[in-house]
Amino acid sequence: MEINAHTQFCGVIGNPVEHSLSPAIHNAAFQKLGLNFVYLAFHVEAIGDAIKGLRALGNFRGASVTIPYKVAAVPFLDSVEPTARLIGAINTIVAVGGILTGYNTDATGSLRALREGGVVMKGRQVVMLGSGGAARAIAFALGAEAEIARLTILGIDERERIALARDLQSKTELTVQETPLDEGSLRKVLPDTHVLIHCTPMGMLPNVHETAVPAMVLHSELTVMDIVYNPRETRLLKDAKAAGCRTISGLEMFLHQAAAQFELWTNQAAPFDVMRAALESRFS
Repeated sequence: MEINAHTQFCGVIGNPVEHSLSPAIHNAAFQKLGLNFVYLAFHVEAIGDAIKGLRALGNFRGASVTIPYKVAAVPFLDSVEPTARLIGAINTIVAVGGILTGYNTDATGSLRALREGGVVMKGRQVVMLGSGGAARAIAFALGAEAEIARLTILGIDERERIALARDLQSKTELTVQETPLDEGSLRKVLPDTHVLIHCTPMGMLPNVHETAVPAMVLHSELTVMDIVYNPRETRLLKDAKAAGCRTISGLEMFLHQAAAQFELWTNQAAPFDVMRAALESRFS
């Protein structure tokens, strides 16, 4: 598709964005359906200024919002759909007639990834590492649909971690605990945990040797989902496989949330197989 004065554009806004594979999969999907769209990556230093600038551009159709702006972007939008408002974080902006609306497709994307990975969530003990925007989305999704027995949040940022736990306790039926993310806490909670969901940037390219979880605390009864998708197999997932855990790659959540974004921007069904193929080709 030729880029011209009528081309609508979307993009990912965050810091960093150099690792992002969103341009590859969305542009492949636009091309497959013959849509006059293009998707770009924007390294953003000031989220308010960035959204103000995008608002002023007539061909702007929407954006993916990534670390560290999933919460910080909310005040700069005109409206936020109910699920994202409940979560308090967005990962998607849709522009229609100059009106910017925030959505959160991380929530549904995470649950689909877990279910398609064969994980039964009902009655399970779940530990989440991290308390930022993606963690908020997944936690509220678990609270709304998964019927888990207990959620334990381990995070480094004390204020953020406590705020998330309080929000979940006041807005959902979840039984929630929170504690600092350190080796002592992991040793205490993981033996009785069924599902571990990693929602911090640790292990993301280029810091591929980092992990939030020492290998010796992992056990074979554990399912481990890492939402980091680049690299495809993080150090956490490698250690989890070696320990006999079931593992779910961040690619699965990434694909499902991206397909939902595509449909919000284009009002057309996402060509999921094309998006998966574009993503897989980057790791072949």
